[in-house]
Amino acid sequence: MYSRSSLRSGNKALRCLQCGQKRGLAAPASGSFAYQTGDAAGTKFASRDLSGPTTTLALVAKAGTRFQTLPGLTEGLQNFAFRNTEKRSALRVVRETELLGGELSAYHSRENLVIGAKFLRDDLPYFVELLSEVASQTKYQSHVYTEDIVPLIKLSQKKFLASTKAMALSSAHALAFHRGLGTPLYPSSSNAVSKYLNAETIEEYAQNAYSKSNFAIVANGAEHSEVTKWVGEFFKDFSTSGSGLSGEQSKYYGGEERIAHASGNTMVLAFSGSTSHTGSSYKPEIQVLASLLGGQSSIKWSPGFSLLSKAGASFPGATIDTKSVIYSDAGLLSVTIDGSAKDVASAAAEAVKTIKAIAGGSIAKEDIKKAIANAKFAELESGQNINTGIELTGAGLVHGGKAYQLDETAKEIDGVTEEKVKQAAKTLLEHKASISAVGDLYILPYATELGLNV
Repeated sequence: MYSRSSLRSGNKALRCLQCGQKRGLAAPASGSFAYQTGDAAGTKFASRDLSGPTTTLALVAKAGTRFQTLPGLTEGLQNFAFRNTEKRSALRVVRETELLGGELSAYHSRENLVIGAKFLRDDLPYFVELLSEVASQTKYQSHVYTEDIVPLIKLSQKKFLASTKAMALSSAHALAFHRGLGTPLYPSSSNAVSKYLNAETIEEYAQNAYSKSNFAIVANGAEHSEVTKWVGEFFKDFSTSGSGLSGEQSKYYGGEERIAHASGNTMVLAFSGSTSHTGSSYKPEIQVLASLLGGQSSIKWSPGFSLLSKAGASFPGATIDTKSVIYSDAGLLSVTIDGSAKDVASAAAEAVKTIKAIAGGSIAKEDIKKAIANAKFAELESGQNINTGIELTGAGLVHGGKAYQLDETAKEIDGVTEEKVKQAAKTLLEHKASISAVGDLYILPYATELGLNV
């Protein structure tokens, strides 16, 4: 166990910070975003030693809502992170982390549960041990669930049901994938708390979520040898009785759903897209197509080059955002339109018209070149977003056995041709779309009115 005597005083912490700053002056020679990978004591891990005085560390588990066996389990498990462990009380965890100047966090996506910490470089051993304690926890207390976890789950339900955008995106995923990736990110029904969830069901889920085969450790801003050493040390005797979590291969369906809502208006036009780079069906042209469609300008006081940002100038009451959302074995290209019902309806029609124009080859080559450059920039920029890089890397190790390397995906985006973008747009229109409308259904159009197949 990491000795309490190592918890340094304020002066010593300042000296360590100064040391870290000196260490941080030396940038990696290659400037690469690449992670080094390894296996220590049967635990998969990856590290990237970028310059800087701090380290970000995370346990990435294949335990997102796609894999939960009962509604709400992922969120329940997320909110148990950094509560009481076998060796430390929740109060002790908080006090020690504060004394070290660290930060703790936990969140989940559709595929992953991420338990992380940010701290000074020299404190790596303490936080590796803390993550091993969180994952090896064998008892989840009922009073903690009732007093602390339930209010948090109910709050997330309330926020979800109040957001037309969150509901429309959730609906589009459900239409596209049904179960699995179609499972809502947050419980939308009180059944999650009243019928399915309690400390015992979350505890059972944790045994499988925190099996060695089901998670990976990822560090950003740490020497690979140090990560190897401490992961090997603190996960050496790590054991659970679970066998990991698995789900069926994702299948795309498509369809349409309309939900009346008084708080706003959102439409999502979604289509089958690309998997992650570590998946079996990565299509960089989908990322370029998403960039070409766009919707939000990257240049202040200008609509920018993207086609929907230009078109959106005619609909000031609507905001448009196009994304290529990637998963381990599937993906969605989604156009999310939010705002006044009338402008959302008009913008949705314009979005479909624009996709048809791309498929017909009537888009300027210069715009496609700009889209390729912008997609490459966005991919590399995401590498500087530590949380994004860590989740993608951990997910790659857990789902596909290899790290998600941003340098490699950027090269593939560079190789996208005009013909590939044109063909990608054609494919969207030839197959079923997943269309969700939330808001004033009297005004928001049906998919057939937009000329889409569902």
